[in-house]
Amino acid sequence: MTNARLRGAAPGGRDVLVAVGEAWREGRAPSEERALALADCDDTAAMAALAGELRDRGHRNVITYSRKLFLPLTHLCRDVCHYCTFARTPKKVDSPYMAIDEVLEQCRRAEAMGCQEALLTLGEKPELRYSAAREALADMGFSTTLEYVRAVAAAILRETSLLPHINAGCMDADEIAALREVSASMGIMLESASERLCEKGMPHYGSPDKQPARRLETLELAGRAAVPFTSGILIGIGETRRERIESLLALRRLHLRHGHLQEVIVQNFRAKPGTLMAAAPEPDLEDLLWTIAAARLLFGPQMNIQAPPNLSPGVLPQLVAAGINDWGGVSPLTPDYVNPEAPWPHLDRLAAETRAAGKYLEQRLTIYPAYACEAPRWLDPALRGPVLRQSDSGGFARRDNWAPGEEAPVPAEDARLLDRQRELGPVSADLGRILSACDAGEPLAEADIARLFEARGDEFGQVVRAADRLREQRCGDTVSYVVNRNINYTNVCYFKCQFCAFSKGKQHEDLRGRPYDISGEEIARRCREAWERGATEVCMQGGIHPDYSGQTYLDILHTVRAATPDMHIHAFSPLEVWQGAATLGLSPEAFLRQLRAAGLHTLPGTAAEVLHDEVRAVLCPDKLDTAQWLEVMAAAHRVGFKTTATVMYGHIDRPRHWARHLLEIRRLQERGGGFTEFVPLPFVHMEAPMYLRGQARRGPSFREAVLMHAVARLVFNGLIDNIQTSWVKMGADGVAACLGAGANDLGGTLMNESITRAAGSSHGQEWSPPVMEARIRAVGRRPRQRNTLYGEVSAERREAARNAGDLLAVDNESAGKWQRDKRLAGEAGSLAAEAPDSGRPAPGRPDPGRPAPLEQVIPLAACN
Repeated sequence: MTNARLRGAAPGGRDVLVAVGEAWREGRAPSEERALALADCDDTAAMAALAGELRDRGHRNVITYSRKLFLPLTHLCRDVCHYCTFARTPKKVDSPYMAIDEVLEQCRRAEAMGCQEALLTLGEKPELRYSAAREALADMGFSTTLEYVRAVAAAILRETSLLPHINAGCMDADEIAALREVSASMGIMLESASERLCEKGMPHYGSPDKQPARRLETLELAGRAAVPFTSGILIGIGETRRERIESLLALRRLHLRHGHLQEVIVQNFRAKPGTLMAAAPEPDLEDLLWTIAAARLLFGPQMNIQAPPNLSPGVLPQLVAAGINDWGGVSPLTPDYVNPEAPWPHLDRLAAETRAAGKYLEQRLTIYPAYACEAPRWLDPALRGPVLRQSDSGGFARRDNWAPGEEAPVPAEDARLLDRQRELGPVSADLGRILSACDAGEPLAEADIARLFEARGDEFGQVVRAADRLREQRCGDTVSYVVNRNINYTNVCYFKCQFCAFSKGKQHEDLRGRPYDISGEEIARRCREAWERGATEVCMQGGIHPDYSGQTYLDILHTVRAATPDMHIHAFSPLEVWQGAATLGLSPEAFLRQLRAAGLHTLPGTAAEVLHDEVRAVLCPDKLDTAQWLEVMAAAHRVGFKTTATVMYGHIDRPRHWARHLLEIRRLQERGGGFTEFVPLPFVHMEAPMYLRGQARRGPSFREAVLMHAVARLVFNGLIDNIQTSWVKMGADGVAACLGAGANDLGGTLMNESITRAAGSSHGQEWSPPVMEARIRAVGRRPRQRNTLYGEVSAERREAARNAGDLLAVDNESAGKWQRDKRLAGEAGSLAAEAPDSGRPAPGRPDPGRPAPLEQVIPLAACN
């Protein structure tokens, strides 16, 4: 907090605020003694100023909300809170419980409106008070309300995409454990830790479940069970400010023990007609702001502090200024059944009022981002897949249906943020410092790079514009592309990468097509056809067939050289180089020298996925680790090869992993200078095995995909000038956005692209030069056909590419146990050699007289 604001505070208040601020600057919570002293601080403005600074430190420019469906599962309740209109008697309800069919009908309507949370709210244990509740439960086959709640939540999970959040009141350990299996989060409002409020004449008199000890016990048990939990206080029901602080401290003690409180709600009492407290005074705005600020000062920068927006219409920017970072659940479909007199604000209006407070409204799930990102700790295994599918890399909600490889328009919110005609708001201080460093050409630290990936709202727009300015300085307005052909010689592979939908074994035939392994004659035919159609490059990769050896790759090079002597060969991932070298008993560098002598020109930097072994241990555990991939690339650069670099992102990875990946590429480029381009490859999820098993996200969000291009431009400033965007994965609209976010290259025309299509992409398999150039001109840039090394292309090649005929159908010959010969006819005899006594050919040599039946294909999954 500024000294000026402190000088304006009363002496006692100034001292306690200084102490609280110093504590948080040192990374520790203020003592309970200091916290209780806040009860006597009446300088709300000074408290709010410090609270706002703490909130900005933890949450920057983002205010969150959850798009929810409110389901009042039962209005019956054994308690008689004096301010409540939610609870009713059996005579005043049509049915004691919502039927499951009614619940699911509401859920499907909510899904269509973009909701992702199903809030199950109910009265507490009505079967202990009402025979009507007991009879209704018995008729449905249940003995308790919470058994029915579990069944309803399970049905929601099974039948819809909504994530249940359960407010079931006081529970024991077994009940919490049962509901944890069917919910992404739960909650119970403490309301107050004051026993005084349970005395006769006070609002909780006659309500056994409002005894503070019972509610705190539920919160304790939830912490032990690792349930992401919501709680908070209700203000204005007769408690003192000291009692509010004591209630917040009771919650803080629990959170310090277990870390499970994902949010603390400060809810202001609203008087309701027909209740015993209908004439009670409501807390004024000053009192609400004081309490919000106090909650932030007690819980610090990281806690999520919430205030319901429908209970304070017209003053939302002031609530933001007091330290909140969340509006709670807002429903576009159902009312707030607890406060029916207070309608939800329209989401457009809520976003506008949040912007008026200098913040950006971002959608979250019912489980908060930090907890979603630690799913193994906080979620039952049955919930991890549904949460992954609904979340982005930061654990926030995916607000739209865009995914790489699918035909979908740019999400409206992202299009708004990328609109160059919009005036962007300021960025947070830390991001401003990072962008200034980028403008000055200073190298970025890993944490700085991760922060760039976390940009949202206008900060997202500012990062994109900074990258585009740098692109213009380094590359001008030219956008390049290369006419090439992809040749994937086999989709059989013995590695088990969890993301790959390309490679095949017998067990994958029904799902993703038959295994194949093409011959040298077919490779040569495709190369000749590509040359006739104006190609300057063939890009060749494949699965790691169990019968392939380093000689296989040398044979492929001889075949291409013989068929098309002037074709540039861009081939063999670091994984293929590593495996090929191992089969020949060579070091990667020695094998690379053989490949170079045989005619290989450049290498693709694929098989990188994410260069962070924490990710690779899950994604591709039997593949190269980070150090091995970098070793092959460094060796290639030493031998004299130029290579590309890639990242395949948007599955289980997080911004900190991407930051490490970009730094690893940058460091290697600083040493060897061999990378010609960086190619972001967003994960295409549709047929990926790990996605189908519920173990991956739906690829990056559109914001993340654009940021990968923008952040790469900023990180590689002056080291790698060419940032490529994949039209196969991003589609036409996505490519246009990336060209405005630092990209300057569209890659290849890609005759016969197959890997991304195998994963489910619908963006086609070739963009001809006229299509490429039309797309480039459509965004106001100048097209340029290039070769693989970004050099000029002859007029003859350009003319051939523009007058290309249709491709002939490819012949993907069925795979056998042994590989097909990659040599041309007439060359095979001199190299054939049988391994003595083995009954099979020597490594890398097929047995032409003994083709393996399809059922002998090694049925191992997937790698690219």
